[in-house]
Amino acid sequence: MASVSRPLRVVVARFSRTRFFRSYGPRMMPPLERATSWITRGRGGPLSGAIVPSLVLHTVGARSGEPRETALMCCPVPDGTIYVTGSNFARPEHPAWTWNLLAHPDAAIDFRGEHREVRAELVGDEEREAVWRTLEEQWPGYRGYERASGRVLRIFRLVPR
Repeated sequence: MASVSRPLRVVVARFSRTRFFRSYGPRMMPPLERATSWITRGRGGPLSGAIVPSLVLHTVGARSGEPRETALMCCPVPDGTIYVTGSNFARPEHPAWTWNLLAHPDAAIDFRGEHREVRAELVGDEEREAVWRTLEEQWPGYRGYERASGRVLRIFRLVPR
């Protein structure tokens, strides 16, 4: 499967960095993710999970204090840690879920059919390059989102609690 998914990821990654996708993706993907979740009754995972590992992040709103859910692509590593990146479709502003994790680092995820409690840790400057290499092994060219956004993307390490 890895041999099939890697070439597919390269093609999809290239498409996801196009101006078209960055314009329409933010409007198309959330409803598609919700529809997929509804059709599969939450068992199928995010639609994007068919191409890259994905999870649903459960946070508390930074300002509202209300529960929030966000479908995200992720990068699991062998030690049980999972990385998520606030690319926000290369928009100039950080996505809301990153503010939520900064304010309330204790969160939960639904990943590969399991609900897990996690603690979010912002990846520091000293380890960013190594983490970017790991992320781009999974999603070729992903760092292009950082260049296109004009900001330093927030990368979080989700550690099991």
